[in-house]
Amino acid sequence: MLIVAALYHFTRFEDPAALRAPLLSVCESAGVRGTLLLAPEGINGTIAGTREGIDLVLAHIRAMPGCAGLVWKESAAAAMPFGRMKLRLKREIVTMGVPGTDPTAHVGRYVAPADWNALISAPDVAVIDTRNDYEVAIGTFRGAVDPGTRSFRDFPAWWRDNAHRFAGKRIAMFCTGGIRCEKSTNFLLGEGVAEVFHLQGGILRYLEEVSEQDSLWDGACFVFDQRVSLTHGLAPGGHLLCHACRRPLAPEDTARLDYEEGVCCHRCVDEYSDADRARFRERQRQVARGELFAG
Repeated sequence: MLIVAALYHFTRFEDPAALRAPLLSVCESAGVRGTLLLAPEGINGTIAGTREGIDLVLAHIRAMPGCAGLVWKESAAAAMPFGRMKLRLKREIVTMGVPGTDPTAHVGRYVAPADWNALISAPDVAVIDTRNDYEVAIGTFRGAVDPGTRSFRDFPAWWRDNAHRFAGKRIAMFCTGGIRCEKSTNFLLGEGVAEVFHLQGGILRYLEEVSEQDSLWDGACFVFDQRVSLTHGLAPGGHLLCHACRRPLAPEDTARLDYEEGVCCHRCVDEYSDADRARFRERQRQVARGELFAG
């Protein structure tokens, strides 16, 4: 059994590029795979490996400037969910695209999973899912508002167009692990919203700590690796991944006429050119021959 560690930490890196090579070397020597992003605002990503390998990488990250307080979430995987180790330099570790957004300055009030149900059940609270539309489609909290955004970059414009709907409400926000809420609550505070809350540790921590019997979560939580989705107790959710558009599929979706493994699904059948489809088919042939990892 392998350990999957989802992590992020907002801090100021003066020279992210100088941190990249030493961190990549530790990951590779420890046999850890996944994706990590480095930016002037911090680090974000998900990695998988043995217990020893994950501990080595986490120790290295905690020793990086400003990262001593790193918090991460762990789950298990029966097989390696990543094909290789990728460590990328970015402008933001989660892209919102709003200059001046700074979660290191102030964010909304954290709400522990044990207290989340009471908050979102209050009549004066509006609950907003900050994730992408394809994530919301397979699971969300009861009564949550779905902005219908294709990417996190779309959230600020959606809020500005819809803020009037939430006048006089307290705002509770959530996402997979917490990182998007760090930015979105900072953004809302900057927009003049008086009371903003977010789920500490995100959906993953809630599914880990709150029993299914007491849960207000319906469905599964999309995760950005080959497990595709998780449910209560962080058990596998049973979804598959369309390797063309990277959206989750229920098992029954593979029986649709629009589905072709590795090439298209009912959600993306009209989104790519014939040249794209030919490229996807060649990639799928390489996967079938064992020459390429599907992730």
